[in-house]
Amino acid sequence: EPTNYLFFNFCPSVAGEWEMKPGEDHVFRYRWYVHEGKSDVNEIERIWRDYAEPPQVKVEFQKPAGAITLFDGKDFSQFQRQGGGQIGWKIADGEMQIVPKSGSIMTKRDFKDFMLHAEFKTPVLPDEIKGQGRGNSGIYIQQRYELQILDSFGLEPKNNECGSIYTFKAPDRNVCAQPGQWQTYDILFHAARYEEKDGQPVKVQNARITVFQNGVLIHDDVEVPRKTGAGQPEGPQPRPILLQDHDNAVSFRNLWIVPLD
Repeated sequence: EPTNYLFFNFCPSVAGEWEMKPGEDHVFRYRWYVHEGKSDVNEIERIWRDYAEPPQVKVEFQKPAGAITLFDGKDFSQFQRQGGGQIGWKIADGEMQIVPKSGSIMTKRDFKDFMLHAEFKTPVLPDEIKGQGRGNSGIYIQQRYELQILDSFGLEPKNNECGSIYTFKAPDRNVCAQPGQWQTYDILFHAARYEEKDGQPVKVQNARITVFQNGVLIHDDVEVPRKTGAGQPEGPQPRPILLQDHDNAVSFRNLWIVPLD
């Protein structure tokens, strides 16, 4: 059995201008000679799937006239604690912050179709805290469909990372900022549609969600066929927007919503 290993790092160079084109394979060929080991591979071909992306277009959303302010930095007047009782979160410096294990909060008002703007900040945590323990929270649309909040800075997009429609679809790209920095979600939501058949509501159209994170499109009119995560069962009734307490001190500010129905 070999006891020593030799590793080679290959760094291809290209003369002149060259462009990685999105959606195409790029072929790299290189020669590899090993003197004493008698290995003589004249040409090794490796195909790299290109992960280059086109330039990101950022959109800045302004609060329109007629928008409902859900949080103005002063009080919880538009919210109630899930399950009843007193809200245990705290407000300081114009932001609300989750007090871990104090319970989730949700809007007093129910919503059907809407545009929602939310700003959030995940806490700076020690490196030894990993994965789903890093700044976990979520925005539950109609208490049914969760848009994940997490410290996912620099990670591969997955269906449980920040920006995901939780357990259902990863964001199209990871545009997360570092923990401790404010980020934005702008959400356009069209509720599932129901028709009555034999006295019972029957779903005839799935819910649809478009999401911009930090001004970049990460979900484009995505059809969501089921509730996600720990969401409430689907149904024809409008429901509140829920901000999840998942045992992390995530902060929120500047929350507003525009009903579209």
